Parts: sequence; C-alpha cells; structure tokens
Amino acid sequence: MRIALIADVYPPLRSSGAVQLRDLSREFAAQGHEITVLVAAPDLIENWCIEHVAGVRIIRLKVLPTKDRSYFRRTIGEFLMPFIMLKNFNKSPIAQSGFDGIVWYSPTIFLGPIVKSLKRKNRCRSYLIIRDIFPQWAADMGLISRGIAFRMLDRIANFQYSVADVIGVQTKGNLAFFIDWDKKSAGRVEVLQNWLADTPSIGCSIDVQSTTLSGRRIFVYAGNMGVAQGMGKLIDLAEQLRHRQDVGFLFVGRGSDAKHLRDETRRRGLDNVLFFYEIEPEEIPGLYLQCDVGIVCLDPNHRTHNIPGKFVSYMRAGLPVLASINFDNDLVDLIQETRVGRVSEADNGTDLPKLVEEMLTIELNDADISDRCKAVASELFSTESAVGQIVAGLT
Repeated sequence: MRIALIADVYPPLRSSGAVQLRDLSREFAAQGHEITVLVAAPDLIENWCIEHVAGVRIIRLKVLPTKDRSYFRRTIGEFLMPFIMLKNFNKSPIAQSGFDGIVWYSPTIFLGPIVKSLKRKNRCRSYLIIRDIFPQWAADMGLISRGIAFRMLDRIANFQYSVADVIGVQTKGNLAFFIDWDKKSAGRVEVLQNWLADTPSIGCSIDVQSTTLSGRRIFVYAGNMGVAQGMGKLIDLAEQLRHRQDVGFLFVGRGSDAKHLRDETRRRGLDNVLFFYEIEPEEIPGLYLQCDVGIVCLDPNHRTHNIPGKFVSYMRAGLPVLASINFDNDLVDLIQETRVGRVSEADNGTDLPKLVEEMLTIELNDADISDRCKAVASELFSTESAVGQIVAGLT
C-alpha cells in the first residue's frame, strides 16, 4: 500500500512519540509498503524538504513554532499547523502522489483538516492513532478548566475523530471514552498497543560507574519530566531511602518540571539522585544495561488510561518496573498479571519505599523476571503487529 503517515514529531526530535513513529514508519517499509511521512518542521527555512531514510520518504513541512511556547501561542500555532502543512505540501513535487491510506498520530489533536483533505483527494480510508485523550486529561490535571477553552479544544478533538475510519487507543479502558462515537459513526474503535522496535546497544554517553551512584542498584527514569508525570513523589522516595547506600535514582530527560526537581534535590542535599539531560534514543539500550529497575510515574489526577512508551522500552530491555500511577489504570493489571514489577496506586506514593524493598528482593531472587519482561514486549508491543493491525484497518 501507499501510506501517508502524518505527525508533528519525528527524529531528530528525541521524544517517545518521535521514536515510535520512526520505528513504525520503518516497519511499514520493511513489510513492503510505500510509506511517506508528513511531519511539521517549525525550524525549517524553506517551505518543504524531502529526505529518504531506511526506505522511508520523509517530507518536512514548515509550520509556526509550537513547542516551548505559552499555552496561547502554542494553541494558535497548532490550530494553524494543518492548514500551513497542507499549503506547503501542495507546493512540493510529491503533491500529486497518490495514497491508499492515511495514518495520523495524536497528540496533537489538530491534524484533522490535512487528513480530511488528503483523504477526500485520494478517496481512501484513514486510521487515527491516539496515545493521549486530550483535552480530557489536561482538565483532569487542572491544567485547564472545563470552560470555553476546554469546549473549543474538545470540538477540535471531536472533528479529528469524525475524520477517522478506525481509531486505535492504547488500552481497553480507553474504549469506554468512545462508546458514543462508536455508536454514531460508521467507523470503529479498537485497542492498538504501543510499540517499539528492538534496538541493539551501541553504548551510552552516561557511564553510571563513573558517577556517585557507582556500585548501587539503579532505579532509572528516562523520559519527559512534566506536570503529567507528578514526579515530586519520587524525590520524596529518594529522601526516605537516603540511608540506603545500595540504592540510587537516575533521572534522564527534560520537561517543564525538570529544573524544579533538580533544585529540590539540591535543596534536600540528596546524594542518591543524579539528573542527566535527555540522550539520543539510540543510547537508551546502553543506558538500561547499566540499570536494574525502570520507573514509571503518572500524576494520580489522571482519569484516562495510559501505557507510557517508557514502560515499553523497559520491557524491551528486560528491566522490571516500579510504577506509581493513577488508580485503576489498565497498566496496573498488566504489570501484576505478567509479574514484571510492583505498582503503587497511592496518590502520594506512601507505599513506594516498601515496594522498592520488594523490587530489590525480586531482582535478586527471581532469575526469570528479565525474560518475562522481554516476552511481554515481544507479545504485546511489537512494531510488526502494530503495522499489521493498521494495514488491516486501512483495507
């Protein structure tokens, strides 16, 4: 099939969404499909540029900046993004390329107009991959009120749903959100598990053994450090375990809360915590080889279900997990049923010190846990199955 994959993130960005889309597009190519990635590129000087990488054709389309902006400027930029992308795409030499299917990735919620235009032009089906249910989660977190702004964003999200023939959500728990859409629409909603390609280790610029955490059992968190993660309880956990000379906490990434977390660590004088800025995705396997347990953290105010990409990356690397997540998240049952770690559903993470002790015991005495983690990744979170499911939805 000739497939267009539309998104606002793609490498060289280092976000989990960018890495996921890279892996997905390469798997499309590996399975014999002609894949074209249309990606927003705010740093581009020209209106468009075309690249070919690993069998994937990538067309970067100039748009207004949206990242690291105020909420107002970001919203305006994202609202205009699909229209500017479409305008610049039509100027490119591949504007007349035909597509047999359109796939797009949310977040963002604003790509509906370009999808609708290309879908109408090519008379083809479309598949929406939803990893965050926005603006609902933002309202749950208190980032926006359920007033005019919320209603406007909700209408934009509903428009993108209306363009989709198939919507793929992360977990069974998210299916309930689309009950009304499923009844009223001619399309369907289904669970499309997260995915990640198996990447060999090429080493890592972070050498844990040369740091103050050398010789300790390392609990690693790699990813975004923002409001949605609610990571303050992890700093509290580190303070409660500061007497343990055999345990260290390693945080790698960036985000709106990263500076605050660093400052709080320094203020408390914690010598069992280290922060590093985000590294290249290719270095992540090399990082995990130096660690013992992966950390998943979500703010307890979340009401939607989420299986973060970092959880998938831990499973792929064979790292058991310590998770502190919102109550009744589908990830709770997954971790418990597959026996790949421990989960806290307490709002303030009061049971985390006890769970750390349990993880240390498991990691020492359960010789099969790493293999179970890798099995979960292979069975549930493979790029092969994700591509196969999307193609089935498009045909």
